[in-house]
Amino acid sequence: MPDADKYGMHDIRQLPVVLVLAGHDPSGGAGLTADVEAIAACGAWPLTIPTALTVQNSRDVITVMPCRGDDMRAMAAALGEFTVSAIKVGLVADLESLDAVVDIVRRYPGVPVVVDPVLRAGGGYDLSSAELIDAFHERLLPLVDILTPNRAELAKLTDPGWDNDTDRAIALMAEGCQSVLVTGTDSPATGSAADKVVHTLHTPDNGRQWWWPRLAGSFHGSGCTLAASLAAYLAAGESLIQACEMAQEYTWQTLRHGWRPSDGQALPRRLWRHPSTAHTSE
Repeated sequence: MPDADKYGMHDIRQLPVVLVLAGHDPSGGAGLTADVEAIAACGAWPLTIPTALTVQNSRDVITVMPCRGDDMRAMAAALGEFTVSAIKVGLVADLESLDAVVDIVRRYPGVPVVVDPVLRAGGGYDLSSAELIDAFHERLLPLVDILTPNRAELAKLTDPGWDNDTDRAIALMAEGCQSVLVTGTDSPATGSAADKVVHTLHTPDNGRQWWWPRLAGSFHGSGCTLAASLAAYLAAGESLIQACEMAQEYTWQTLRHGWRPSDGQALPRRLWRHPSTAHTSE
């Protein structure tokens, strides 16, 4: 191979960098692989710190193995050469890894933090506990710039006494979260058309809604894709509303071009712009 420095083949641009703390999904549908693909596709550079390893496929999670907090902190400490412009947090599987996530996030004051609260797998596996959710509220939520729950996750994160999404989002912001983007991919809100997906951004000053055509079937990794691409656009300097809109457009396209490898859920194709290579056997 030619010498990169001699021939000027290296890229000296300052790329926006997103630090990702999330679980590893061997299927590639969600988790770190999903985040890496989405962040790269949206023009940023991903740094990854695993919070957990999992045994799962496109249908459900079978086992979750949380990573050691000290190992996570050591990985973060080794990344000092990078200027982090946004942070994306996904699955946090136990109290030890939650404490490590909080410690790592605090290393980057002023950097926007996007959190996808992964509480339950699409196949039904419960990924959280009451104790962990309480700790999430106390330790991590006050550090969050934008939370991206679906409607079921929003309900699980808030008191059962709240009977609508707006009151639930306001309750989370009262605990220190700066904004909440509630996604409607899991179930339509009351009064919403069944053939539409409504995403609602709640902020202290104003809100915004977007409507997207609802695609047939179910998808594994749509929430990861949205949160990761949102972090990439924030890292690039986009405003919150613009980043939300761009991330939704990108995510919808990954779902529209999704791939269903078996009888499980479809997987978002985050690199759909790259041409597929046709393989034929002789």
